[in-house]
Amino acid sequence: MAEETILESTERTSGREALRKNVQAALALAGAVRSTLGPKGLDKLLIDDQGGTLVTNDGVTVLETARVEHPVARMVISASSTQDKVARDGTTSTVVICAEMLRNAWQLVRQGVHPATIARGFAQAEDISLEALDGLSISAERGHILAAIETSLAGKLDSKIAKHLSSLALEAGEAIIKDGIADATRVKVIHQSGGSMLDTELITGLAIPKTRIHSEMKERGGPGSILLLDGGLEKRQPRIDAKLNVTSVGMMEEFRRAETAALLKQVENLKAIGCDLVVCREGVDDDARQALANAGILAYRRVERKDMELLSRSCGANIVIDAKRATADDLGAFISTREELSGGVNHWILDAEEGGATLIAKGSTSDVISEVERCFADALGVCCQLLEDPRLLPGAGATQVALARLLRRKAESIPGREQMAIDAFADALESIPRALATNAGFDGVDSLLKLVAMQSEGGENIGLNLEAGEPSDVVERGVMEPLNITRQAISGASEAAISILRIDDVLWATMEPEIPEEAQQRLQGFGAE
Repeated sequence: MAEETILESTERTSGREALRKNVQAALALAGAVRSTLGPKGLDKLLIDDQGGTLVTNDGVTVLETARVEHPVARMVISASSTQDKVARDGTTSTVVICAEMLRNAWQLVRQGVHPATIARGFAQAEDISLEALDGLSISAERGHILAAIETSLAGKLDSKIAKHLSSLALEAGEAIIKDGIADATRVKVIHQSGGSMLDTELITGLAIPKTRIHSEMKERGGPGSILLLDGGLEKRQPRIDAKLNVTSVGMMEEFRRAETAALLKQVENLKAIGCDLVVCREGVDDDARQALANAGILAYRRVERKDMELLSRSCGANIVIDAKRATADDLGAFISTREELSGGVNHWILDAEEGGATLIAKGSTSDVISEVERCFADALGVCCQLLEDPRLLPGAGATQVALARLLRRKAESIPGREQMAIDAFADALESIPRALATNAGFDGVDSLLKLVAMQSEGGENIGLNLEAGEPSDVVERGVMEPLNITRQAISGASEAAISILRIDDVLWATMEPEIPEEAQQRLQGFGAE
């Protein structure tokens, strides 16, 4: 009786019914993105509340843009988002595998297998799969890395554009890697309307659309020291409204001379500490500009805060607020500085020891440029992973089928009902080659059976050929994917599926929102007045 009273304003679903609805939610989510999987995947047209449109092939973009209210569906989306942040690819595969695991788990539950048993079996299968990936991996050379980057973009763009962006991503990755770590945040992206996607170019170094503040300053130079000023070299403005009482003819002129002297002292300090280049977030006064030119100090002004932070990380310089108090310890170092004209816009380019690169994304419309930026970000993420951990796996479904075959052999030695769960896990992995074949216009089941048969004879490198329709050696064709992408996809899908399996009660609050009693009394008192 007490339980009914407590839950009278809550809609409750429990037991098998709760699991069934949760599985339905995950399957519906997978159905929305399954057709985008692979190089032959189709695009989705997304329309927002304002009528804005977006055409994309990226699974996580589709899921994050859609309005999804179901909590279990949001758990699956969260796994896909994590995949995107960690691996930059494999987001659709994570959702599809997770949904298939839940579908197969539901069939086992209907046969009388407890969800906890299935969860244990899935956990064992995950451990076996992750351990086996190292044995399937191939050490990557530069050509393999480029092929893997192209594979990650397959289906998202035209093949020519995908190859172009892949080569730019590899060039950018090689420019920023240091001590075995490639930090993708060191790559800056500039949008430039006009031209085609193939006109997109990469500049080695950090490029900022700026011109030096004085024509007498050298546009090329280096190496040297740099100071970053979070402010400007300008005459100070009063912070409050004030009036000056001028009592003599020369007082105003003396006041201006004092202001100019204060500015020149700042420039003298920059010269004294050995500054060769100063970058200001705000403006530079005319007197200071000429003094900087006379001192041989190159200067740029009105540089955005985010660019200042990039320069700070690349050059190792501190961002200071007062040039007069700057010290030699605040200076950073650069290798070279130059200015180049690109697309009718002058760019200041700085090369530093820590590395950096700038992509100038071009396209006919803002939507096209945004798609170029998204695809380049994915390609760069894959590139950085491979530069840090140069291990690849056979693509086109070869790795998933090899793992499924291994799991079925391992399952034979497990006596409990967990064996059934491991078989279900193997079947879920095979959903990837089935979906790839279906999206390419072939029969998913027939293609999978051919692939399994040929792999048992020709080895784990046999995968789908989505052009010819017959399985072949994918390593020879250069169809490979980073080990970390597959590892994260299996791990993320397994954890999400196990979490959902452990839910046996779903409680939906149906109580309408109420105004707190204290606030309601205040409102009544306000009406009485």
